[in-house]
Amino acid sequence: MMKKIIIFLFLITIVFLSKENKVVIPKESIRFRIIANSNNEKDQMLKWQVNKELIPILHDITDVSNINDMRLNINNNLYDIDRITSKYTDNYMINYGLNYFPEKEYSGVVYPEGKYESLVITLGDGLGDNWWCVLFPPLCLMEATKTDYSDVEYKLFVKEAINKYF
Repeated sequence: MMKKIIIFLFLITIVFLSKENKVVIPKESIRFRIIANSNNEKDQMLKWQVNKELIPILHDITDVSNINDMRLNINNNLYDIDRITSKYTDNYMINYGLNYFPEKEYSGVVYPEGKYESLVITLGDGLGDNWWCVLFPPLCLMEATKTDYSDVEYKLFVKEAINKYF
């Protein structure tokens, strides 16, 4: 009964926040980030190459129904993530744990500043622009699989994913 009340209150919160044109991702989420060495063209291209090759692994590991399975999948795939990243550079660091993220807003979705459970790949000095997403709930691969979508579709996708997992 208590679980139903919590879910109901959560859904009301989502509806209220969506009227404000924003949706807040639950605290129990896992983010993913690739930080480029710098903003020069070569370093940004390297970031996108690593990203592109990691997308199939991300697709596989996000096919879970709860955050504990997601954590297990990340840990079980760190070797492959490291192997792929090392094909492009020797100067990188992979960190799965609590990492700092600045506040972001994307398509009406607010991602507050703070330390979050996340998988972060830092290329070189990590001073360039980054690519980031949310692995759990699996909001990460929308851009990788859709080339044209509107803000409304994105917000609906976020709501559906949150409703599915929480």
